[in-house]
Amino acid sequence: MLTELLKIKYPLIQGGMANISTGKFAATISNAGALGVIASGAMMPDELEQEILECKKLTEASFGVNIMLLSKYKDELIDVVVEHKVPVVTTGAGNPGVYIDKLKAAGSLVIPVVPSVGYARRVEKAGADAIIAEGAEAGGHIGELTTMALIPQVLEAVKIPVIAAGGIASGKQVVAAFALGACGVQVGTCLLVSEECPIHQNYKDTIIKAKDIDTVVTGRISGIPARIFKNRLAKTYMDLEKAGKSREELEYFTLGALGKAVYEGDVENGSVMMGQVAGMLKEIKPAKEIIEELFASARLELQNLKI
Repeated sequence: MLTELLKIKYPLIQGGMANISTGKFAATISNAGALGVIASGAMMPDELEQEILECKKLTEASFGVNIMLLSKYKDELIDVVVEHKVPVVTTGAGNPGVYIDKLKAAGSLVIPVVPSVGYARRVEKAGADAIIAEGAEAGGHIGELTTMALIPQVLEAVKIPVIAAGGIASGKQVVAAFALGACGVQVGTCLLVSEECPIHQNYKDTIIKAKDIDTVVTGRISGIPARIFKNRLAKTYMDLEKAGKSREELEYFTLGALGKAVYEGDVENGSVMMGQVAGMLKEIKPAKEIIEELFASARLELQNLKI
């Protein structure tokens, strides 16, 4: 169903990762048969326009743009997406309801990322075409529910297609997502270790070396939870939280921290966002190979499944 809806070969959406998911990277993923997504979270409107044009130059396949609704430029970013008739728009960190009609009128499919049943119901009522239900295993900003608990409850609550996200990096996990009732998956961390991913080598090496317990959720106290690598930045941030620092002070402390990790390779003082599946990833491969192996493995696991 998802492959038909999005006009892709594999039922997989690449997560929109700020500072990472460029037009070139999105095109790479789309050319590999999945849905590549440009992340506009750290972009100005003119930057997003350039990334969209770059993506269109590099692929004729379908692609998407992720809009972080916390961005102060969200209205202008939406205008850019509408102007360029982007096929798919995913959203996060807010309710896209006021934009859905405008996006759909421009021909875009709208697929919000949601962390809870209540949120899923709201975006369905607002006219969303599908939902990405993301569990707390994911890297970056997260909710409280795990993927295993979230997906079936969202499926019971809505009638539109549901895509599973959070904790997916193997064929077994793809099969599990479909067994829960999802029509596809969204992945991020397993694509960070692709050859084409435009992050610093230190960032990739940190994921490859990570153990199962090497991520931590910061921001629980301040109300902005995010899963990142357990490093010096994470420890200091949590100490500041416990000391009662305000959200504004914490935001100032992490200003530019993701860029430090992505561009400079500072994996101690930068925000190294990764999901809990980082401990499963042991080598760097071409993105196309990662995606093909995911589904080849899933088909094999399905054949060998014993109940």
